[in-house]
Amino acid sequence: MITDAHRLDRRQDGPCPHADVVLGAWVTSTDAEYDLLFSVEFPAVMRTVYLMLHDLEWAEDVTQDAFVQLLRHWKKVARYDRPGAWVRRVAIRLAVEALRRERLRSLLEREAEPAIWPQPADVDVIRAIRELPGMQRAAIVLFYFEDRPLAEISDILGCAEPTARVHLHRARKRLADLLGEEVSEDVS
Repeated sequence: MITDAHRLDRRQDGPCPHADVVLGAWVTSTDAEYDLLFSVEFPAVMRTVYLMLHDLEWAEDVTQDAFVQLLRHWKKVARYDRPGAWVRRVAIRLAVEALRRERLRSLLEREAEPAIWPQPADVDVIRAIRELPGMQRAAIVLFYFEDRPLAEISDILGCAEPTARVHLHRARKRLADLLGEEVSEDVS
């Protein structure tokens, strides 16, 4: 508990007369008060948060975040009559926010359409595509796997439509060489 004597000690210049030496470093009574509050309140606050979230790791993360905020605001909160109530209130607010975010994420995941993956392609074709330079590889994927028109491919690649056509043509020619096939028709 913070007493008026402790408040007076913090206002004095120089080290606090109640400072302790811990492992060769000076620890003020303010630091000791925080440590004591942490050791007393952390388990109780974590229990409260756990009962809200029903997940031990998540509760520990939220509780730690609350105590980090307490540490950031310690100079101000240390003067309160009940700093433990302050950190508990912060932890509860953080837990409520976490639950709200989780609920929204869950709703969005349910409403989102699942990604439709293309049918597995021939392993040799996939290996050959990996051999292509980046722009040619992108042109092939966009044209054949995503079924995009040439105008859209040029927009995505950030080039003119004739340039996208050249990337696609060269990619098809290189794939034919890698796969030992002939190019049957040109891209229009």
